Order: sequence, then C-alpha cells, then structure tokens
Amino acid sequence: MSRAFNFNAGPAALPESVLLKAQKELLNFNGTGMSVMELSHRSKEYEEVHNGAISLLRKLLNIPDDYEVLFLQGGASLQFSMVPLNLLTEGKTGYYVLSGSWSEKALKEAKKVGKTVVVASSKDDTYKYIPELNADDIKEDAAYLHITSNNTIYGTQWKSFPDVDVPLIADMSSDILCRPLDINKFGLIYAGAQKNLGPSGVTVVIVKKSLVSESLDHLPTMLNYQTYIKNNSLYNTPPTLAIYLLKLVLEWVESEGGLEVLEKRNNEKAKILYDVIDESNGFYQGHAREDSRSNMNVTFTLPDQEKSAEFLKLAKENGFVGLNGHRSVGGCRASIYNAVPVEHVEKLAQFMKSFKNR
Repeated sequence: MSRAFNFNAGPAALPESVLLKAQKELLNFNGTGMSVMELSHRSKEYEEVHNGAISLLRKLLNIPDDYEVLFLQGGASLQFSMVPLNLLTEGKTGYYVLSGSWSEKALKEAKKVGKTVVVASSKDDTYKYIPELNADDIKEDAAYLHITSNNTIYGTQWKSFPDVDVPLIADMSSDILCRPLDINKFGLIYAGAQKNLGPSGVTVVIVKKSLVSESLDHLPTMLNYQTYIKNNSLYNTPPTLAIYLLKLVLEWVESEGGLEVLEKRNNEKAKILYDVIDESNGFYQGHAREDSRSNMNVTFTLPDQEKSAEFLKLAKENGFVGLNGHRSVGGCRASIYNAVPVEHVEKLAQFMKSFKNR
C-alpha cells in the first residue's frame, strides 16, 4: 500500500525509516529473541535503550549537566498539575501567558494549587497572535513564568523567548526539536512525544536541578519530580516501547544533520503553504497573524463552510489525512512536523492551488 499524506496534529507522522527499523526489530531486538515490548525494564538491553535516548536528547539539544532529563507518562496534561505542585509553593505566584487552549488548561490546573496571574493574553482576538510580555509585570513573588511555545489549534508560535529573571517554564509539546534551543533560558521544559519526538505514551521533562532540589515529601510519590530524578525515570515500569521509538526518532534527527538542518527544512515547508495562502487573493485565509505564524501547524479557512467541506472531502479522496481544523475553531489545519516530507507539503500546495482554480 502507498503511504498516506499524513498531516495529523498528533499523534502525528513518524519518519518512515524509523517505522521500518522498528518493524525489522519487532520480534527480535538485538538478538534477545524478544520484542522491546517484552523486555524487562530492569534488563541491560532495555537500560541501553533508556540511557541512549537520554544521551541523544542531551546531545541534540545541547542540554547542560545541571539539567535533568526525565521520562514520564500522562502527557502535557499531567504536567499542567505537576509544575505548580512542585514549584508553586506557599507565598508564591505562578505567572501565565495565555496564547491558546493548552495554556488555558495549564492555568486551570495551576489555580487549583495556588495563586496565579495572567500576565499577557491574546484571547480577546481569538488567539491570532503571540501576546507581548512586559517583564515589569512579573513581580518579586513569582515562582515561575509559564508559556506554550507553539499553539496547535490556532497555528501560532513564539519566534523568540522572553528574557526574565524568574524560572521560565515552557510547554513545547508541539515544536520541540523543530529548531535549536538555548536550554539555559529555561527552568523547565515539558513535551508530550506525539508530535516531534515519537509516539504517544511518553512525556519528556527537562528541568534545572536547582529548581527541584527541595524535598517535597508531602506530594504523592508519582507527582514528585524527585521520584523520577532519584530513579532515572525507572521508579515504576516506564512506557518502554514509546521510549524505544523516541530513541529511533532521535537517531533519525541526528542522521538528518541535527536541529539546524531541520529548522531550515521546517522553514521551507511552512513557506510553501503560507505562500499559497498569501497568493490566493483571499480564497484561503490564515488564522494566525503573520508575525506569529507557526512552522508546525498551518491553520486556514476557506470562503464558507460549504467550500471547506468540499475541500476536506476531495483532500481525503486524494490521500491527504488530518486536514480538519480543531473542532473548537473549524476550518483547516496542516500539521507539518519534522517527519512530514517536503514532497508531501508540495503535493498539498498543488492540491490547494488546483482546488482554488476550480
């Protein structure tokens, strides 16, 4: 069978070479006579996978030694709670930038833990842009500043990150590994894997050691970052298959030339689609303001719902998958994460042009 043109928002496309390697090793991983899914998480064979994934992530993102790399479950949604539970101590305030639905959900969970303040928001304009942040609005009581680096639903993305004197916390679920990062700017980064890192089931947390050095024994064991730090994320059975696939994806990123190469490719893919939108004389309307456009999620609408429905129907018939916009905003969305080939984006652009010409 031919592969679909996969533009799903998540779980999303994986590199074909990764899937083929996983297929090859499915029944017999490294001569064990077992699948990775069957290995004990305490075995030497799995330990090499686990530590290899951590090592590769450190290398690709240039993560300093004073940061921990953790593997958790529960997705970004669990991190909405874990961040304030571990960092929002008594007398402190969590500052939040609202740039979309996921930042709203993060704020909702933090409010259950302690005091919060919305320091910037673009909600009044349907989250069409990344709001400007005034660092003077962050007071001395700040435990941290929380942002969402890329907004899958609305198609916006931070182009540069704020310089603040408090720990910067970032939900990078949908754009981690799309470009190089200065990890030192952040106190904590978390990311569900199912966009750029691998399959769903594992969440990566990168956290500065000094930020979580205090003993928080009052927390439930599985909600305490120290549990994962002290046990190398092996306190309980980890999602071994997801971590194995994450490692294969990291190997693929390295073989492609690293984050500088992927950033250039992602810029190219995004430009192909945004050019079609901008040159359509208003037939396609981008949701995001031009200075806030995401390189991962291209969101757009057509002149009316009838044309949108026809567009999506014909797109599906032509092998394009996952172009429906999120149910909360409608329209269309093309998610063009790292693993989506340039050729697939070019085919989508041609389809968009031909549909308009009809």
